[in-house]
Amino acid sequence: MKFKYGTYLFTLLIFSLLMGCSGKLDTGNIDIDEWKKDRYGCEGLRIQYEDEIRKIKNSFLSKNNQSLIKTFGRPDRVELAGQSQTFFIYFLEPADNCEGETKKEPLKVLFRLNAINKVSEVTVTHLNP
Repeated sequence: MKFKYGTYLFTLLIFSLLMGCSGKLDTGNIDIDEWKKDRYGCEGLRIQYEDEIRKIKNSFLSKNNQSLIKTFGRPDRVELAGQSQTFFIYFLEPADNCEGETKKEPLKVLFRLNAINKVSEVTVTHLNP
Protein backbone atom coordinates (compact mmCIF):
# COMPACT_ATOMS: atom_id res chain seq x y z
CA MET A 1 0.00 0.00 0.00
CA LYS A 2 2.85 2.36 0.79
CA PHE A 3 4.37 1.82 -2.67
CA LYS A 4 1.12 2.72 -4.44
CA TYR A 5 0.73 5.92 -2.42
CA GLY A 6 4.32 6.97 -3.21
CA THR A 7 3.84 6.23 -6.91
CA TYR A 8 0.66 8.26 -6.89
CA LEU A 9 2.42 11.25 -5.29
CA PHE A 10 5.34 10.98 -7.71
CA THR A 11 2.98 10.89 -10.70
CA LEU A 12 1.06 13.88 -9.35
CA LEU A 13 4.30 15.81 -8.85
CA ILE A 14 5.50 15.12 -12.41
CA PHE A 15 2.09 16.08 -13.82
CA SER A 16 2.11 19.34 -11.83
CA LEU A 17 5.59 20.22 -13.07
CA LEU A 18 4.64 19.58 -16.67
CA MET A 19 1.46 21.63 -16.39
CA GLY A 20 3.36 24.48 -14.76
CA CYS A 21 5.79 24.79 -17.65
CA SER A 22 4.83 27.48 -20.10
CA GLY A 23 4.97 26.77 -23.78
CA LYS A 24 4.38 28.70 -26.96
CA LEU A 25 0.91 30.02 -27.61
CA ASP A 26 -1.28 29.45 -30.66
CA THR A 27 -0.84 32.50 -32.91
CA GLY A 28 -3.11 31.58 -35.79
CA ASN A 29 -1.66 32.72 -39.14
CA ILE A 30 1.12 34.87 -37.67
CA ASP A 31 4.60 33.93 -38.89
CA ILE A 32 6.43 34.11 -35.56
CA ASP A 33 9.91 33.97 -37.11
CA GLU A 34 9.03 37.01 -39.23
CA TRP A 35 7.49 38.70 -36.17
CA LYS A 36 10.64 38.22 -34.09
CA LYS A 37 12.88 39.59 -36.87
CA ASP A 38 10.88 42.84 -36.95
CA ARG A 39 12.01 44.42 -33.66
CA TYR A 40 10.19 47.71 -32.96
CA GLY A 41 8.24 47.23 -36.22
CA CYS A 42 11.11 48.85 -38.14
CA GLU A 43 10.88 46.54 -41.16
CA GLY A 44 7.11 46.83 -41.50
CA LEU A 45 6.55 43.06 -41.29
CA ARG A 46 4.33 42.98 -38.19
CA ILE A 47 1.66 45.34 -39.50
CA GLN A 48 0.38 42.65 -41.87
CA TYR A 49 -0.71 40.65 -38.81
CA GLU A 50 -2.89 43.38 -37.31
CA ASP A 51 -6.17 41.72 -38.31
CA GLU A 52 -5.01 38.33 -37.03
CA ILE A 53 -3.96 39.82 -33.68
CA ARG A 54 -7.34 41.53 -33.34
CA LYS A 55 -9.09 38.25 -34.17
CA ILE A 56 -7.21 36.06 -31.66
CA LYS A 57 -6.31 38.57 -28.93
CA ASN A 58 -8.76 37.16 -26.38
CA SER A 59 -7.08 33.75 -26.61
CA PHE A 60 -4.08 35.27 -24.81
CA LEU A 61 -6.07 36.22 -21.71
CA SER A 62 -4.85 34.52 -18.52
CA LYS A 63 -1.64 33.31 -20.21
CA ASN A 64 1.58 34.02 -18.33
CA ASN A 65 4.42 36.37 -19.23
CA GLN A 66 6.85 33.54 -20.02
CA SER A 67 4.44 32.13 -22.63
CA LEU A 68 4.28 35.54 -24.28
CA ILE A 69 8.06 35.82 -24.37
CA LYS A 70 8.48 32.28 -25.74
CA THR A 71 5.90 33.01 -28.42
CA PHE A 72 6.53 36.62 -29.50
CA GLY A 73 10.09 37.13 -28.28
CA ARG A 74 11.26 39.87 -25.93
CA PRO A 75 8.82 42.77 -25.78
CA ASP A 76 9.93 45.91 -27.59
CA ARG A 77 9.14 47.87 -24.47
CA VAL A 78 8.06 47.02 -20.92
CA GLU A 79 6.26 49.60 -18.83
CA LEU A 80 5.42 49.30 -15.17
CA ALA A 81 2.12 50.71 -13.98
CA GLY A 82 0.64 51.21 -10.55
CA GLN A 83 -0.93 48.40 -8.57
CA SER A 84 1.66 45.83 -9.69
CA GLN A 85 0.69 45.88 -13.35
CA THR A 86 3.06 45.57 -16.27
CA PHE A 87 2.60 46.24 -19.97
CA PHE A 88 4.41 44.25 -22.66
CA ILE A 89 4.47 46.37 -25.81
CA TYR A 90 5.10 45.06 -29.32
CA PHE A 91 5.13 47.67 -32.10
CA LEU A 92 3.25 46.92 -35.32
CA GLU A 93 4.42 50.14 -37.00
CA PRO A 94 7.92 51.63 -36.81
CA ALA A 95 8.69 53.03 -33.36
CA ASP A 96 10.92 55.96 -32.49
CA ASN A 97 13.87 53.51 -32.21
CA CYS A 98 13.79 53.00 -35.99
CA GLU A 99 15.66 55.10 -38.52
CA GLY A 100 13.68 57.95 -40.01
CA GLU A 101 11.07 60.16 -38.46
CA THR A 102 7.83 58.92 -36.97
CA LYS A 103 5.13 61.52 -37.49
CA LYS A 104 2.50 59.86 -35.33
CA GLU A 105 2.32 57.48 -32.44
CA PRO A 106 2.87 53.97 -33.90
CA LEU A 107 0.28 51.21 -33.74
CA LYS A 108 1.18 48.67 -31.08
CA VAL A 109 -0.10 45.62 -29.24
CA LEU A 110 -0.36 46.11 -25.47
CA PHE A 111 -0.46 43.08 -23.21
CA ARG A 112 -1.51 44.14 -19.70
CA LEU A 113 -0.21 41.74 -17.06
CA ASN A 114 -1.55 41.65 -13.53
CA ALA A 115 0.36 41.15 -10.26
CA ILE A 116 0.75 37.40 -10.86
CA ASN A 117 2.06 37.93 -14.42
CA LYS A 118 -1.08 36.76 -16.18
CA VAL A 119 -2.47 38.62 -19.21
CA SER A 120 -5.58 40.54 -18.17
CA GLU A 121 -6.08 42.64 -21.32
CA VAL A 122 -4.84 42.77 -24.92
CA THR A 123 -5.26 45.99 -26.88
CA VAL A 124 -4.23 47.09 -30.37
CA THR A 125 -3.88 50.87 -30.19
CA HIS A 126 -1.97 54.03 -31.01
CA LEU A 127 -2.26 55.17 -27.39
CA ASN A 128 0.34 54.62 -24.69
CA PRO A 129 -0.55 52.73 -21.52
